[in-house]
Amino acid sequence: MDAATTLYPLTHRHGRLDAAAVANARLVLCDLDGCLIAEGLPFADTADFVADCGARLWVVSNASECTAKQMSQRLAGLGIAVPATRILLAGEVLLEHLACVEGLRRVRLFASAAMMARATELGIDPAADMPQAVVLCRDAGVTVDSMGPILTQVGEGAPLWVSNEDLSHPGHDNQPVAETGALLAALHAIHPDLRWRSLGKPDPMMLTMALSRSGLQARDAVFVGDNALTDGRAAAALNMPFIHIQRSIIR
Repeated sequence: MDAATTLYPLTHRHGRLDAAAVANARLVLCDLDGCLIAEGLPFADTADFVADCGARLWVVSNASECTAKQMSQRLAGLGIAVPATRILLAGEVLLEHLACVEGLRRVRLFASAAMMARATELGIDPAADMPQAVVLCRDAGVTVDSMGPILTQVGEGAPLWVSNEDLSHPGHDNQPVAETGALLAALHAIHPDLRWRSLGKPDPMMLTMALSRSGLQARDAVFVGDNALTDGRAAAALNMPFIHIQRSIIR
């Protein structure tokens, strides 16, 4: 499971969130699903960990169904206080990159209504007939009937961008909940030569953004995550200490 970081000397394994393990870090970057929450419910150790970390805590997640502002509001409803300015989500980060860095204005976006609205706010037409790119986020509306049109548009030259490659995230009782990567895997099975780009973990871009915005260095930070193949690799790319949470689902 965690072969990617087994030999990585800066990996430490814990069965639960432990504030003492991050006490010396000036910046605590933390994954969301499987670490702080599972299917919208906090773990028993979440509130104390968040309180102890205080303003040092940033949420860095491959989530791609909502914006940072919406996630902050959801977390607040669970008693987890993290402002939107300290939340980085793969879907929103990807849309901002496409708009502000790549300069795209016409895409075919497969995503939730919230992400479609965010694209529009950024000046992107998310349903363009001649898209400059095809963008895939976690979207329950993608079915076998819509996979053909996605591949057709990519085949016509539109590059494919994917919010993340995660096949699933942990839900209740550690049961997997299908993620964007499951949709990508289906597309790849149909079209084995498919190429795409993703800025979600294990790409370290979101970790780099948190460091830049906080004015700190990787040596000042620690990453807390439950997936060594994504969270662990992202931390390893920056030589950042990684705490691998390997918990049983107990709330």
